[in-house]
Amino acid sequence: MKLIALPAFSDNYIWLLQNDRHALVVDPGDSAPVLAWLREHPSVQLDLILVTHHHADHVGGLAELVAQTGASVCGPALEKMPVDGLGLQEGDPLEWHGLHFKVLDVPGHTLGHIAFWAQPEGQDPLLFCGDTLFSGGCGRLFEGTPAQMLDSLDRLSALPGNTRVCCAHEYTLSNLKFAVAVDPTNMPLRHYAQACAELRQQQQPTLPVALSTELAINPFLRSRHPQVTAAVRQRNTPDQAEALDDVSIFAALRSWKNEF
Repeated sequence: MKLIALPAFSDNYIWLLQNDRHALVVDPGDSAPVLAWLREHPSVQLDLILVTHHHADHVGGLAELVAQTGASVCGPALEKMPVDGLGLQEGDPLEWHGLHFKVLDVPGHTLGHIAFWAQPEGQDPLLFCGDTLFSGGCGRLFEGTPAQMLDSLDRLSALPGNTRVCCAHEYTLSNLKFAVAVDPTNMPLRHYAQACAELRQQQQPTLPVALSTELAINPFLRSRHPQVTAAVRQRNTPDQAEALDDVSIFAALRSWKNEF
């Protein structure tokens, strides 16, 4: 199977997965990049669209794509979609031309946010995680709570380390600036930041990224790590610092990023 990142807007990626003469796309906020790719590959039929959450930059192209291709839509059962489709929650089965997806509930960025994990034969697994997990960062908490987001990230962290994390935005460089500020002695983080800067200089995407890399460099997946915890505690007043539990530390870390 061939994985392709279609740039959209200023920093979105619409992920396209091609399986011979069939294709699916994930979070098409804009129909134009997808339709342009299909015109260049006339033998390929778009027959499935996956949606992780309801925000406009992820669903804005749905109506046009469905009208042009007749593709089926699968999205979060707990969120309203602009087109009819199959609502999914964790545990629901989803199969596409022999590829079986595991649906994960990952609330936090939105309340009904879902993610899709699959293991193509002979390839590293794929995770389409929308705006829950970014390289070096995580999504803002527009609807969910810090406890929900921390739990969602914990569950993503438990996936196989060779999983290819397919985030929906090219936020990597700005996320890594914050990550280095939080965890300045993390050498894998510094090496990764340099490699990503070189990719962007060449106008190449930094994604997908191995989950094992994120576990080593992403402060939001490492919020319980002593170095990250110490940085968060140091930023709080002395009478608050020792009282911070795991969720409070994560919440303070996310607030720090919001202000960074």
